[in-house]
Amino acid sequence: MSDYDVTLIIVALALLGAVALPRLLENRPLSFPMIYVGFGVVLFSLPGVPSVDPVGNAAVTERLTELVIIVSLMGAGLKLDRPFDWRSWSSTWRLLGVALPLTIAAVALLAWGVLGLLPATAILLGAVVAPTDPVLAADIGAGAPLTELEEEHAPEHEWGTVQFALTSEAGLNDGLAFPFTNLAIAVAAAALSGEGAWLLDWVLVDVLYKIAAGIVVGYLVGELMARTVFRAPATLHLAEVTAGAEALAATFLAYGLTELVGGYGFIAVFVAALALRHFEWEHDYYRELHDFAVMVERLLLATVLVLFGGALAGGLLAPLTLPLALLGLALVFVIRPLAGVATFVGSAAPPAERAVVSFFGIRGIGSFYYLSYALVHASFRQRELVVAANSLWAFVGFVVLISVIVHGVSASPVMESLDRLRGRATETESE
Repeated sequence: MSDYDVTLIIVALALLGAVALPRLLENRPLSFPMIYVGFGVVLFSLPGVPSVDPVGNAAVTERLTELVIIVSLMGAGLKLDRPFDWRSWSSTWRLLGVALPLTIAAVALLAWGVLGLLPATAILLGAVVAPTDPVLAADIGAGAPLTELEEEHAPEHEWGTVQFALTSEAGLNDGLAFPFTNLAIAVAAAALSGEGAWLLDWVLVDVLYKIAAGIVVGYLVGELMARTVFRAPATLHLAEVTAGAEALAATFLAYGLTELVGGYGFIAVFVAALALRHFEWEHDYYRELHDFAVMVERLLLATVLVLFGGALAGGLLAPLTLPLALLGLALVFVIRPLAGVATFVGSAAPPAERAVVSFFGIRGIGSFYYLSYALVHASFRQRELVVAANSLWAFVGFVVLISVIVHGVSASPVMESLDRLRGRATETESE
């Protein structure tokens, strides 16, 4: 079986799954990522099917996962039915300011102090598993635009719903994990060269400049696309047929321009989506933009997940050691939940919602991207990262697999239980 034949099969099943799986899996303890990964394992276990090697094809893995992420970030930004201000986004700032660095620090310290990894490799390990995934969290994330507008404006949801917190967190931490990935690369270089000015350069360039560039370019592109979309309504039949494609144009434009000036494109895409989403606020066309982005996102995601299943079938987890496996389990079941608990100390979040947000820190495509990015961009002086590539991929693959299974199985029943608790709380208050 040729690579072309396998590609056609994957695309066909991605198209079919994007249409049928959401209906078939509704309210069931399964998720479409689990189905795609399982299919990938079966497909690539067949005789004659070419193997999948993300370590040997790091550059291809980087670009493919990068594409999935930027499209998903546009969809995530368009979902958020909540005006942007510091107070109403407090759950987001807490998750980014507390949960993200705590997760990175805990994983890095355990990898260095307990597993004995070199500092740069330990930091990289923490950085690549830090981002949560806006796509794999679809079952517990925000819905399509305008579907939760009234709920998000209600006074009792001033803190923000679980869906809003998880979607906004995933939309921004995909970009904010970048400085820590670059920190790992810088530490690896400094360990060999003995250069002392790398820390200042990292703060000024990798943290301050690149984040600021992403925000500024993203906002400008979002405003430009909003005026293009809403000030020049489609009248031709061809324009109506391609309705929603502007979301993809905004995604590529924001990402490309930001990367061109050396900023973080992931941040730019999410900011562009927010600027676009807030321009007209209650316009029905946001559904078209969102649906187009989600359709493309699902097709790309299906491809990556099937290939991930193929990598598992090809022995991706073979270099996984027991200590690395225990660290992965600790991340999913201990580190992220405890970081979430620390995040909401003193907040107005209801206890049940705090628990759900803390537990559902789903890991996914972002972790694949950051690891492949680090391995591609690490020079010979950072060879310690390259030497550890197989073990790092085994660890990340294990974490994502556990997250896909555990969070996929539990998403529907947990959200149903949360809805029942909310209903009972509402009835109690009305009495």
